[in-house]
Amino acid sequence: MENDKATWRGIAKWGAVLAWMGLIFVLSAQSQLPTPQEYWLDVLVEKSAHTFEFAVLGALLSRALAGGRSPSWRVLGTAVLLAWLYALLDEWHQSFVPGRSADWRDVVFDWLGAVLGAWLWSRWR
Repeated sequence: MENDKATWRGIAKWGAVLAWMGLIFVLSAQSQLPTPQEYWLDVLVEKSAHTFEFAVLGALLSRALAGGRSPSWRVLGTAVLLAWLYALLDEWHQSFVPGRSADWRDVVFDWLGAVLGAWLWSRWR
């Protein structure tokens, strides 16, 4: 019975990771997202959105990889690495979406978000 609960908890944790990745994919597939008129505000909102999206992904990956144990540096590093790889894939995907383009700066903010999310999750945990 306890093994069944652990299995379902693991499925739920990885399901949350996959659902969040799906949301990122859907947002990346949009030809145009609402943007503020002011350039500086547009940059602030866009980079903040990238950081937030991948902070959540970093936290969710850390949680799923830890499997209920206290997070190790290896778990957190793996979570950040997986989030960074997904960020690269996300930018590559965007390069095929009309009206969108890939930007290496977005990957930097994605990576920073993943580091922040993994770190915050480890502190909360």
